[in-house]
Amino acid sequence: MIRVLFVCLGNICRSPMAEYILKEMVARRGLTPQFYINSAATSSEEWGNPIYPPARRKLQEEGVPVGDHRAVQMMAGDYARYDLLIGMDANNLRAMRRIAGGDPEGKLRRLLDFTDRPGDVADPWYTGDFDAAYADIARGCEALLTYLTDTK
Repeated sequence: MIRVLFVCLGNICRSPMAEYILKEMVARRGLTPQFYINSAATSSEEWGNPIYPPARRKLQEEGVPVGDHRAVQMMAGDYARYDLLIGMDANNLRAMRRIAGGDPEGKLRRLLDFTDRPGDVADPWYTGDFDAAYADIARGCEALLTYLTDTK
């Protein structure tokens, strides 16, 4: 089983969007039993909160099923539990390294680094642009899935 954890600052926008987008892509390909996909935050400020309503609306608009998500914080033990821990931006990666106590196995990556245009997924909490965030995350998830199914 391939275990993937998506991580952003609050776990109410980008990381749950990535979680549900990848789950849908995996389901469409009939690969659900081969994957465990989840999401978390680097901070505790949104702990217990649901997915941000505009993020939920964008996923639903794109036909991506959304579950009863509640924000959780990444813990040090997650490093051992997951094959890949994928941050949305460079700030997330710095915080993830701090939480995990380093990255000796090279498991911490940015989502868009799997694409031909590496970089950060802009935070729609600040930009309000959920269309752009969705496009980046979907592109990143497609590239990630290709990477995982070609290399695992």
